[in-house]
Amino acid sequence: MFVGRYGVRTFIAFTHDFIAVAAAWWLAYLFRFNFHVPASSVLFLLEAIPWIVLIQGGFFLWLGLYRGLWRYASLPDLKRIFVAVMAGSTAVILLSGAFGLLAKIPGSVMVLAPLLLMFIMGGSRLIYRAWKERRLYGLESPEAKLVLIIGAGSTAVNLVKALTGSREWHVVGMLDDDPRKYGTRLQGIRVLGKIDELPHWIHKLNVEHVIIATPSVSRRIHRQALEICSELGVKAMTVPSYADLIGGKATVSNIREIQLDDLLGRAPVVLDDEGLHGLLTEKVVLVTGAGGSIGSELCRQLAAFAPGRIVFFERNEYALYSVQEEFAARYPEMNMSFLIGDIKDQARMVQLFEQYRPAVVFHAAAYKHVPLMEQGNACQALLNNVLGTYILAQVAIRFGVEKFVLVSTDKAVNPVSVMGATKRLAEMVCQALQQSIQKNQTQRTCFVMVRFGNVLGSTGSVIPKFQEQIARGGPITITHPDMTRYFMSIPEAAQLVLQAGLMGGVRGGGEIFVLDMGDPVRIVDLANDLIHLSGLAEGDIRIVYTGLRPGEKLHEELLAVNENTYATPHQKLRIAQAQQVDEQWLADLISWLEKITVLDDQEVRDQLINWVPEYSRKEVEA
Repeated sequence: MFVGRYGVRTFIAFTHDFIAVAAAWWLAYLFRFNFHVPASSVLFLLEAIPWIVLIQGGFFLWLGLYRGLWRYASLPDLKRIFVAVMAGSTAVILLSGAFGLLAKIPGSVMVLAPLLLMFIMGGSRLIYRAWKERRLYGLESPEAKLVLIIGAGSTAVNLVKALTGSREWHVVGMLDDDPRKYGTRLQGIRVLGKIDELPHWIHKLNVEHVIIATPSVSRRIHRQALEICSELGVKAMTVPSYADLIGGKATVSNIREIQLDDLLGRAPVVLDDEGLHGLLTEKVVLVTGAGGSIGSELCRQLAAFAPGRIVFFERNEYALYSVQEEFAARYPEMNMSFLIGDIKDQARMVQLFEQYRPAVVFHAAAYKHVPLMEQGNACQALLNNVLGTYILAQVAIRFGVEKFVLVSTDKAVNPVSVMGATKRLAEMVCQALQQSIQKNQTQRTCFVMVRFGNVLGSTGSVIPKFQEQIARGGPITITHPDMTRYFMSIPEAAQLVLQAGLMGGVRGGGEIFVLDMGDPVRIVDLANDLIHLSGLAEGDIRIVYTGLRPGEKLHEELLAVNENTYATPHQKLRIAQAQQVDEQWLADLISWLEKITVLDDQEVRDQLINWVPEYSRKEVEA
């Protein structure tokens, strides 16, 4: 009956504890009488042990000592043992007094017996757990991977706890730059020394993996560990990002390989969730260029705010099909529309706005590849990036859109390329339209422009190109050894675009928000990072310098020479005080653009100088 109800393991544990009760009382008598127990006491003990065991065992069952497994014995289990033993011992003493047997039990036995019982029951459980973990997860397990952990904070401690129950990993030590932790043990794992000593400990302990368990650590630590591990043939890994950990999207046990995003060392973005819900929840939101890297990520971020509908607008059929497949699987309950079209097609845009009546527009559609737009495609860049923006913006004003967010670029600052100059023109178009709205009290659209630099892994960016070159065995082609760029991850860029969209209008609309891009990154360092992430050393892949291409700068800028910025409540966003243009300027520009059928590249460049004062065709090598 007992075995059938509670199981074999519980029966074995219960039997062990019954024997432990008898052993504890016998040992208590042995210790009391210095191992020479009188015959009368032996006889009493033999008569009393059965009912003492039954009373004590009843409390064990009543207080739930057998709900857990010994291999997971912990402090709460020891507390339950203490309570059960003390309760049972008290009951034994009270019953002994009630039946006149108290005089036959020495006082020292009453104290020793429960103490010995707690020691036997608690000790046997902890010994079993230690044996089980060592047998399953210790050095005897041939498949266990030896691992060093970088970091000795709360995340590292939680990681050690998580890995304790894994057959795959065996943690042999921790490294941390806090000297107060050297030589201490956390969860039984010793803090061996400084992070700089990583090569020494890799050799000494013969580890195969290094896990960086500090989500907010600087990119220097990530890069340093990655370089050392690549040189020594050891795999470097990390835990999920800080944002994923606090957001509940991942746990520290979700170990993964180091990614390029980790090497940027950027702090997570904090969004005004309440404000964004007010802007987006149950609203119809239109995203142009929704099949691109930024556009599609904007849609992913939008989904978290439960919009009434997201309208995906894209010219590239395959790109739109790809995002449709993804979003249909990930967000089956969300209202979505997937539309093909060209922002320069005014009739198509009017049709879209009449049918869906979007309240918010995120305009991410653009031609953005600098060298490609510079040679043979300058006119198309002009028409798409400038005239297309104007047509979309005019339709948005006509249908009463609340917010129109233009996704711009740092290449619009002191532009030296056609692409950068056309994006600056698009900014100026939106500024002029905002001035017109401010004079016309019947219109309400607020225009917001957002500038940021390169995003990791975006379509046409340098990252996929380098990855392809590494996969082919090299060489990696870089234009100049000193070239730098600002980088951020695609999710971070999309989140800050949303935040800027919410904050737009603080100065009457028409603001240009500049994102905090952090420090510029040398492209050659980026290439070396990708080499290390591929498990190779720097010497394994050759780097070739090809010289600056048409329209390229050596260093990008976030502000023009005549621009200043204002602070905003968000630490990663500032407002650029850019040169303003008036309605007559806009009328003249659009009149010229609408007359264009085709222009060669040189004609476009000549005209851009007239419209964008900051534009220069001379490569800037600041």
